[in-house]
Amino acid sequence: MIDYSPFWDTLEKSTENWYTLTNKYHLSHSTLHRLKHNQNISTRTINDLCRILDCQVEDVMQYIPSDT
Repeated sequence: MIDYSPFWDTLEKSTENWYTLTNKYHLSHSTLHRLKHNQNISTRTINDLCRILDCQVEDVMQYIPSDT
């Protein structure tokens, strides 16, 4: 399972917030909702988040082994 909890920690430490991600960088509310609920997002979105937050992939997501 892919877990996006690192993203929220990274976002909290950055100068950006939900408002700037949606208004300045034009990320959709749907994308942020998907992150919040650990749903699928595209690699392009991951790339954009890393660029915006000046971070690495592991600062946005982590893999947690699961049975399904």
